[in-house]
Amino acid sequence: MPDKLTTLGLPYTSGMSSDLMIMYSTPWCGYCHRLKGELKRAGIEFVEVNIEDDPNAADLVEQINGGNQVVPTILFPDGTSATNPSLIEVKKRLGISA
Repeated sequence: MPDKLTTLGLPYTSGMSSDLMIMYSTPWCGYCHRLKGELKRAGIEFVEVNIEDDPNAADLVEQINGGNQVVPTILFPDGTSATNPSLIEVKKRLGISA
């Protein structure tokens, strides 16, 4: 079961719509490219954050993943997260029927 992130308080999340999913990724990550394509084809909106360009995002990804920078890491609007989820898991977590 994913951890609930109760307090982010991080500058890179302020101003983002709380109803959008955030995908932490890198440009070279094949799993990230695959998931981005699947999300776009499914019409699921998300904000992408490159952890190589944002040290705060990299720190958050490490916190979520036990000290490792594993991508894609998804932060859902309810504050829960998933690492390298399938499209089916994302839809389920967002309450979208498959």
